[in-house]
Amino acid sequence: MIEEKIKELGFEVPEVAKPLAAYIPAKKVGNLVMTSGQVPVVKGEVKYKGKIGKELSEEEGILAAQICALNCLAAIKSVIGNLDNIIEVEKLTVFVASTPEFTAQPKVANGASELIGKIFGEVGKHVRSAVGVSSLPLDAAVEIEMIVLVK
Repeated sequence: MIEEKIKELGFEVPEVAKPLAAYIPAKKVGNLVMTSGQVPVVKGEVKYKGKIGKELSEEEGILAAQICALNCLAAIKSVIGNLDNIIEVEKLTVFVASTPEFTAQPKVANGASELIGKIFGEVGKHVRSAVGVSSLPLDAAVEIEMIVLVK
């Protein structure tokens, strides 16, 4: 059970975050589910705001990425009902709000990638992009999109 594994790791799947604009949290197309970008929202509030390398540390960026990954799973669950229906995690796209001098976006993205690996094991191995950006919605430090293959 995926949600039991998440709890064993000290996390939980939150309620799906309400969209900030005119979109839906996730969409199923064939056997793929794609999420909209998920920011580090906890109980309706952005937990990590600002740029990595200025207001926030790399470590805080890693924590923000973990929250984003869990929010992606919540969005996926809202479409498929049960995370055990995930066959494989295919891709993460990780946007990191950072200063021009900050170049460790892949380390921040590892917060999400390593958590997904711990949750899903071998089927959690995915392709990924880690991109530095000048700003994100609501001044969020990280935003992540996820694509999974489902039953």
